[in-house]
Amino acid sequence: MKAFFEGIEDLFVNGLFFPYDFFRFMENWWTSNSVNWIFAIIGTIAMIYWLRELKKYDASGEEDKSITAHSYL
Repeated sequence: MKAFFEGIEDLFVNGLFFPYDFFRFMENWWTSNSVNWIFAIIGTIAMIYWLRELKKYDASGEEDKSITAHSYL
């Protein structure tokens, strides 16, 4: 099991988080924080898109909202 967890550590430290090492050594707050802002902007755009799609689907009236629509109810 130790090798399994060391493999997970290696994947994240040397693989997935490797680009963050570049920003860590730049010592420039604006450049380092720009990655977080990009992710926040992408997440906000995705959330707005998804909420608009949900509203459009709800407004079309396609969903069966009767009490027997789902078997678990």
